[in-house]
Amino acid sequence: MSDPSRDRIEQYYATVPLLFADAEDFGPLRLFVRREPGAPYYGGPGHARPTAAGAAAVGSADIARVRARQRELGVPEAFEWLAESAPTLRARIEAAGLLVLRRPLMLLPPAHPPLSPQPLPDGVTLRVLTEDDPALPAALALPRLAFAQRPTPPAAASDRTELSRLAAELTEDGTVAAVRATLRAGHKTLVAALAPDGTPLATGHYHPATGTTEIGGIGTLPSARRQGLAAAVTATLADHARDHDVDTIFLAYAQETTARIYTRLGFRPTTTTLLITNQPARS
Repeated sequence: MSDPSRDRIEQYYATVPLLFADAEDFGPLRLFVRREPGAPYYGGPGHARPTAAGAAAVGSADIARVRARQRELGVPEAFEWLAESAPTLRARIEAAGLLVLRRPLMLLPPAHPPLSPQPLPDGVTLRVLTEDDPALPAALALPRLAFAQRPTPPAAASDRTELSRLAAELTEDGTVAAVRATLRAGHKTLVAALAPDGTPLATGHYHPATGTTEIGGIGTLPSARRQGLAAAVTATLADHARDHDVDTIFLAYAQETTARIYTRLGFRPTTTTLLITNQPARS
């Protein structure tokens, strides 16, 4: 039996990369090849997924052809699909020698009321960033610190020094310019929780398509954790999306501690994404 929410998510995953990439078909697999440098969509595209009618037909030769093309492009050998939509694909991907990760998804029920404003520390504000916002480079750099594996939390001063360095890198390599164009076109919404001096302390984003969106990139500067900033950014993104004609809102999580935050906001389990380790669309 068809699941309407899952169908909307499936359609979203098949459509949203096309805002930033061209599609190349390899039998029942479709590879998204981004048109320009930069990282406007989850650090990709560059991943492959089964076509709507092709999941059951994917064979080892199809997987090998896609991987060869990804190596030619110099992108990770990345695949992504909904587990329930392609229940036999995991075994074929693993047989090719690739490690598969599981990322459960959570959905905000369509009838859920607007999310209550989340409490913020003194002086911290939330802002939807525009293309010319002075905080944009640092906000784009923040996830690199938020998701880095470091043995001990850094001090606030070293956090901010590293954030400035990474922001300069992303400006130099063209990432900031690419995201500015994406914001200008309305393909991306980026929210930041800002310290009184304008330093981003937490960020998140969404890319709408077909009346659906995935909230992603929710990250907090390590020295600013445990202050409710991730919940505040998530709630703001969800309400902003609803206010802009998006009625299916979902997100993925990797850790149960994160899932508890989303549950408190009203998100509920729905389906499961499977992906290859270090796949840029989910890392």
